[in-house]
Amino acid sequence: MARAPLIPREDRELFVVPLEVRPEHIDANGHVNNVVYVGWLQDAGTAHWNARFDAGTRERWSWVALRHEIDYLRGIEPGATGIVARTWVGDPQGPRFNRYVRIEDAEGRLCAQGVSEWCLVDAATLRPHRIAGDMIAPFLAGPQD
Repeated sequence: MARAPLIPREDRELFVVPLEVRPEHIDANGHVNNVVYVGWLQDAGTAHWNARFDAGTRERWSWVALRHEIDYLRGIEPGATGIVARTWVGDPQGPRFNRYVRIEDAEGRLCAQGVSEWCLVDAATLRPHRIAGDMIAPFLAGPQD
């Protein structure tokens, strides 16, 4: 049973990533394969991180996905255009936080939604590290530089 539609938090930045449906994404059932959605969840999170942090920060810190949960609600067919991922983060819990993603078609209809649990790690040692306040601030709602 699918969960209720994920609704973006008003106190978080809603980051939008355009998605491309390629021929190799289409499975034997004639729609985007479920494995592609996992990649899109990761791509949305990575794009958001890269857009908010400089190269030095991205070299020092990395994220490891611990879990993905996806609800498939509407198939995306070959040749579909205007597909987007809308993503935002939850509250940090030590080194972890949840990232939420809505995948919508060109009409804004919810096609899939997902929650990924990510863990912040030191890029050199891969050891988990508590998420500091200055690392969550760029994901808050409001003007971004």
